[in-house]
Amino acid sequence: MPPTSFSAIDDRLDALVSLDLGGRGVEHLYKAARERQGRSLVGAAADALAAIPERANVFVTTGSVSRAWISPTIGENDGPAGLAAVVRALSLAKKALCITFVEDTLIETTSAILTTAGLTVLPYEQAKLARDDGSLAVVCVEPFPVEEAAAKDAATSLIAKYTPALFFSTERVGRNVDGIYCSMRGIDYGMGRARIDFMFDEAREQNIPTVAVGDGGNEIGMGVVAEAVQKYVKFGDARPDGSPGIGAVTGADVLVTAACSNWGCYAIAGAFAARLGRPPLAHTPALESALLRRGVDVGLINSVTNVIDGNVDGIPEATHLAIVQLITTIIQPVFK
Repeated sequence: MPPTSFSAIDDRLDALVSLDLGGRGVEHLYKAARERQGRSLVGAAADALAAIPERANVFVTTGSVSRAWISPTIGENDGPAGLAAVVRALSLAKKALCITFVEDTLIETTSAILTTAGLTVLPYEQAKLARDDGSLAVVCVEPFPVEEAAAKDAATSLIAKYTPALFFSTERVGRNVDGIYCSMRGIDYGMGRARIDFMFDEAREQNIPTVAVGDGGNEIGMGVVAEAVQKYVKFGDARPDGSPGIGAVTGADVLVTAACSNWGCYAIAGAFAARLGRPPLAHTPALESALLRRGVDVGLINSVTNVIDGNVDGIPEATHLAIVQLITTIIQPVFK
C-alpha cells in the first residue's frame, strides 16, 4: 500500500485512542497536537519509527515511581506495557537495540514486562552481540540519575556513548515550569524520580528525533501543547496551592496524545506494522492480557483507584483488550 494510502487508517487510530474515557480532557490535547503536527499523530510516530536504520540504538523510557513518598519501588501499570509493544516491534522489524532508562528501583518490574513481551533483557555489550548476529530479540534496561546535576551530565555522556537514532518516551512525567514533577492531582511527587526529561531535552538539542506519548498533560512531550494543558486539564493552570500547573515543559518532535498512554503505543505499533506489511508486529489481545497479568504479578498499581489489578487508569481490563482488538481490525485491510 502506498504511503499516502495510510492516512485514513491513521486517522481512525487517532480517533480511537483519543476517546476520552477517563474524562481528562485529552480530546482537547489531541486537537492542539493535531493542529501542530498537521497530520495524524499516530501516523507521524509510526513514520518516525519506520525511518530508524537497521540495527540502530534507540533510547526509550517509561515508568513512574507513583507513590515515591511511600516507596520508590511502587510503579504504575500505564506505560510499561505500551513501551513493551513498541520495543518488541522495533526489535523484530528493525533489529533495533532499545536501551530503556528508568529508576534503579523500577528496573526489576520494567524488565519483567519487557520479558513477557518476548524480549531478552541483557547488559548492553551482550545485547549488542545478540542483536548483531540476529540470534535474540533483546533489550537493555539501565538506571538514570535522580539528581538534576548528575542527570545533565549523564544526558550528554549517554547520548555520546550510544548515539541513539531516536528517543521514544511514554507516560514519563516531566518537570513543570517550576521544575516540579507533578501528579495528575497536582502533587509534587518528584522524590526518587529519575530526571530523564533532561536527557530528552538534550536529544532535542542534538536534533535526535523524538516521539512522546502521554494522556494527562504532565508527561514528557506535552510542552508542545502547553496552552491546551493549561486550559483544559484539571490543575493544568494551577496546582492546589496556587503555584504553576502540572504541565510538563519538555516537548517532542511528535507528540501522541491518548486517553491511556498504553493505547497510544499500541496504535503506533499497529500503524508501524501496517507500513511494513507485517501483521506480527502489531500488538494483540492475547499479549495485552499477558502484560496486564504480569503487571499484577510484579505489583504495578492502577494509579487511579490505588490498587493492584489489571485495570489501567481506572479503565476496566476488558476495555483495554477491546481497544487492542479494534486496532487490529482497523489495520487489517492493509494486509489483504
